[in-house]
Amino acid sequence: MAKAFKYGLKGITGYLEPAERDLLRSLFDDVISMLEPEERANQDPLAALVGLDAEAREPSDRALRRLLPNVMKDDDEASLEFRRYTERSLRESKIGALKAAALGLDKDELLLTPADARHWSTALNDVRLVLAERLDIRDDADAEHVHRMQDWSQAEDVESYLALVYNFTTWLQESLVQAMLASLEA
Repeated sequence: MAKAFKYGLKGITGYLEPAERDLLRSLFDDVISMLEPEERANQDPLAALVGLDAEAREPSDRALRRLLPNVMKDDDEASLEFRRYTERSLRESKIGALKAAALGLDKDELLLTPADARHWSTALNDVRLVLAERLDIRDDADAEHVHRMQDWSQAEDVESYLALVYNFTTWLQESLVQAMLASLEA
């Protein structure tokens, strides 16, 4: 069974069972595959090098829109222009955090440096955003409904399983944030 992250003399530590590490690795990989940009045959190499994407569009997948939202709610044109200049680097940054967190899953006990903790926090947040979208969490009542699902033996369908995974990643992220705050106070 997982042990919450905590801050101590060694730094931020945590423990995950092999099945929990496999689950997180799978979740990180799934989000990475969502974020990887399309390869285009006639892409301008200079534009790609500096992170410009003249063909960037608002994602059609709601979960991907949660990860890569429009910056201006009432101005689609300005949001699209901003997206063209920033989305590629945002995708790469998120993918980097997910890959860095996944590297830490190779050990039974997790020992996080401050940089590792930031990567983990980002990765867990992105996983939770995707899961929240898949579970259609829109308000506190929806969140409360999801948080009521606590017993793995009662997971009868995809939604209840996703709710349990969401609750697990929420708990893990909360313990990490608390450990990060404790490290700042020390």
